[in-house]
Amino acid sequence: MKVGYARVSTNEQDAQAQRAFLLSVGVDEGRIYSDVGFTGKNAQREGLRQALAAVREGDTLVVPKMDRLARNVEDTLQIVRELTERGVIFQMGQTVYDPHDPWSKLFLTFLAAIAEAEGGWISLRTQEAMARPAVRAKLKGRQPSLSPEKDAAIARHLADNEMTPAEIATLFNTSRSSVYRAAGRHQKRMEARRG
Repeated sequence: MKVGYARVSTNEQDAQAQRAFLLSVGVDEGRIYSDVGFTGKNAQREGLRQALAAVREGDTLVVPKMDRLARNVEDTLQIVRELTERGVIFQMGQTVYDPHDPWSKLFLTFLAAIAEAEGGWISLRTQEAMARPAVRAKLKGRQPSLSPEKDAAIARHLADNEMTPAEIATLFNTSRSSVYRAAGRHQKRMEARRG
């Protein structure tokens, strides 16, 4: 029996290509385990734990690529060693690992090292990108829909007490909670200018 394992690091990534590969090499849909939103640096993943628990002696654990299993040489070798001791066959992509072949061991270790290095390079590229102000500016999160001028006008209307918060919200085509947030933002700007 074949058991498949797929992993994507973020919720935005798509595991469908990995699932399609696993199905194409004979893994039954009900025997595919996956983790979404987990880095390969952490071996404590529920889907991986389930996949490892599902395989028995004579079964094959299939991963689409080495970096889907782990991005750490030590974890990769430990997992494969445990599988071998249990009599489970390990397959990455189309390649079946042979624990009795020194070249197969070398190849496995080499691929695990590349996966770990690739994870490090991704981290470095992310750090370099985050050091650039233009990138950081894009990642500030959701910006208020009201301009600072509208925030100031809303704050004045609230202070005048001539209109209710609901009426102010209607006037500015926003919600009551946005009215209070706008007034709060305006107050913070005023305090920053004074401070």
